[in-house]
Amino acid sequence: MAEETRLIRAGAAHGAQKELVKTVAPPIQKGSTVLLPNAAALYDDDNYITYGRQGLAAHEALKEGLAVLEGAVGVALYPSGVAALTGALLAVLKAGDEILVTDTVYKPTRRFCDKVLKPFGVTTTYYDPATPPETLVGGASAATRLILMESPGSLSFEMQDMAAVAKLAAGRKILTAADNTWGAGLTYKPLEHGVDISIQALTKYVGGHSDVFMGSAAARDPAIVRALNDGVLNMGWAVSPEDAYQMLRGLRTLPVRMARHAESGLDVARWLMLQPEVARVIHPGLPESPDHALWARDYTGACGLFSFVLKPGSQAAVDAFLDALELFGLGFSWGGFESLAIHCDPQFKTRSFKRDYGGPMIRLHVGLENPQDLMADLRQALSVYAEAVG
Repeated sequence: MAEETRLIRAGAAHGAQKELVKTVAPPIQKGSTVLLPNAAALYDDDNYITYGRQGLAAHEALKEGLAVLEGAVGVALYPSGVAALTGALLAVLKAGDEILVTDTVYKPTRRFCDKVLKPFGVTTTYYDPATPPETLVGGASAATRLILMESPGSLSFEMQDMAAVAKLAAGRKILTAADNTWGAGLTYKPLEHGVDISIQALTKYVGGHSDVFMGSAAARDPAIVRALNDGVLNMGWAVSPEDAYQMLRGLRTLPVRMARHAESGLDVARWLMLQPEVARVIHPGLPESPDHALWARDYTGACGLFSFVLKPGSQAAVDAFLDALELFGLGFSWGGFESLAIHCDPQFKTRSFKRDYGGPMIRLHVGLENPQDLMADLRQALSVYAEAVG
């Protein structure tokens, strides 16, 4: 053979695949072209991966791990958390359908429903998360195809009885889906409670280091799993092998990290309840929470994300509080090792059901720092707030 041919073939395995050295973690396979074993396999999409975008070793290992976590038959991977939400909706909705969406849903999900689904002929109806399951499902129209829940809700942490909604919806052949990023598939398992599709932003707790974007949608019904995977393929989405590997590494330590987040989060939440500048703390894991009984029934733990309400003060005072924080970063994501804080009120403007929470709401993500240090940081920032309020 000519030198050009020999250089291209050098190091490549032909015929019997060379066995790789076995390591603890799966290999990171990088490749667009997949070599099939024979001519019949070229068009056998049901039994072979025919293109690298469908996922290779690290992707398959991650999906297997997530399926174990979620108790799922299959899992679809997406390049971000919002892609998982939008991808799952696109997989099961069509023009003429209606979707019922909790009013406390993640802001980008609302944007997708209003800006993308609406022009394509899908009607979105937002409902108060406090609506009893019987009323919610009983009031669904004949066009209702899906009920999208998020419990606890973004920012203000209202809980829903998702098991009751799922059971009633199944009786009317309405699908249910849950954004379960707060529970991370660990402390709450939607599929075990009858929900059809469990969605989460893996970017947050599964990744755990604020450096990888990814999302997942898990299901038990093989037809739904197929619809999810077909949607990923048809939309041209892909997850890089490096990102799949990083996410799998995060999955291995998820239980240990979540336990620490939960413990520290509750420590900080209890401490905040005693501070004179704080009107109330919103954390379903606290016995004082109006939704605590529902949380205690269905959840095996918590995470580090919750909110608290300051006693009334101006926007300038809220800004002064946030700017005084030294250990808490100001950022919108969460689930990583670091502690974060945001002011929630500006995001309430788009909600259909307005509530007066009694003062400015601050959302905290309690990271893996020592909680005593975090309390000290909050204390000095609360003093700045008190001075600004006057």
